[in-house]
Amino acid sequence: MALSVPASSLLVPLLIITITIVQFSVPAATSNVSFGRTTAHAEVGGFEDVCRGARPGTPAQMVNVLTIDGGGIRGLIPGTILAYLEGKLQDLDGPDSRLADYFDCIAGTSTGGLIAAMLTAPGEDNRPLFAAKDINPFYIENGPAIFPQRTNTFFAFMASLIRPKYDGKYLRNKIKSMLGNTRVRNTLTNIVIPTFDIQLLHPIIFSTYDAKNMPLKDALLSDVCISTSAAPTYLPAHYFQTSDADGKTREYNLIDGGVAAINPTLITMTQIIKNIMRKGKEKMYPAKQTDCKFRVVSIGTGSSSDHGLYTAKRSSRWGIIRWLIPIVDIFMEASSSVVDIQASMLFEWLHRKASYLRIQDNSLRGAAATVDVATPENMQELIRIGERMLDQPVSRVDVETGKYVVVPGAGSNAKALARLARQLWEESRTRKRHSASGGE
Repeated sequence: MALSVPASSLLVPLLIITITIVQFSVPAATSNVSFGRTTAHAEVGGFEDVCRGARPGTPAQMVNVLTIDGGGIRGLIPGTILAYLEGKLQDLDGPDSRLADYFDCIAGTSTGGLIAAMLTAPGEDNRPLFAAKDINPFYIENGPAIFPQRTNTFFAFMASLIRPKYDGKYLRNKIKSMLGNTRVRNTLTNIVIPTFDIQLLHPIIFSTYDAKNMPLKDALLSDVCISTSAAPTYLPAHYFQTSDADGKTREYNLIDGGVAAINPTLITMTQIIKNIMRKGKEKMYPAKQTDCKFRVVSIGTGSSSDHGLYTAKRSSRWGIIRWLIPIVDIFMEASSSVVDIQASMLFEWLHRKASYLRIQDNSLRGAAATVDVATPENMQELIRIGERMLDQPVSRVDVETGKYVVVPGAGSNAKALARLARQLWEESRTRKRHSASGGE
């Protein structure tokens, strides 16, 4: 939903080294974490429990990660794709199955952060507040009020030069009423939601794990969602405070997490690794058993098809005004592309290319490429784009050109998600059996 600076590019060298350490250093041990359906008495386990929760060679040693890009009203695109994936899980495991039952971490930036919260916040009976099929109806019902379409575009443009395009009141009130007093620590599986603190000029990453270990980061989930959606020029920044049992307080002055990472995949993996190494460091030793691996599905919100629109010759005489719109497009594309390229390279380096599935479309045009056109016509078009993305062949980004290249023999994204659903279901059953046997 926002401008995005490729800050995550700095993470890769450390990330590659760290994942290598984790792969060969986490010792096998019995896990007390409760897997499968989350109940009123279940506790969200740490990622190190997943890595150490099964004998070497069993499929329960995957850390299953779902990440969702930012993109404003284009959240309808991942909403469509996630509804398909959850439907496949329900075909295998019953109508009450939810994505939070199968993913060890669900992460999102901006509109993706809101979706992550909807999928993981506890509702009645401590089950997820929203099923994936409910995401798109939420956007269709509330999108026009979040992004009201103005008829006088000239005065709207002039007003946006001195204040945010939207006042954000409806969005704030809706999120607060929906999430209530739920805090980050209360989510039914681990979440990661990036924001950016404009006072500190530093990314602030909220996660379930940090919330349980650092009370001053255990914010209301509503505050986190409002913050990660506060796209500069579109919605106002968000201020709030947290406090701990000793009376200490912390102030937050936050804007859209897309400033740090519109695609949260690498930030999420880094947070998981931090969790594993922090809680498992006393037991880690080199070259021992247990091969802890990642399985990541990353859902994009589409991107503009304006590749080749800007050239050095054309832009060489531009000033501040002429650069305003292009710089937004360039920052957004740069951030998302850098993360996708580096994640692809990382999984290839680890000989795990098949464990990273990126579903994205870079051919959006017109209103569909914007983040705030919430007209009925455009919202239906975004849903159709999501459906078309399911039918598209599995592709990986070419690190030299940034274009997506079809993976031979991989089939469509829909088929890949169906395979993923079966893998997640089989792994869930393995974890349940392992937990029931006391880890033996």
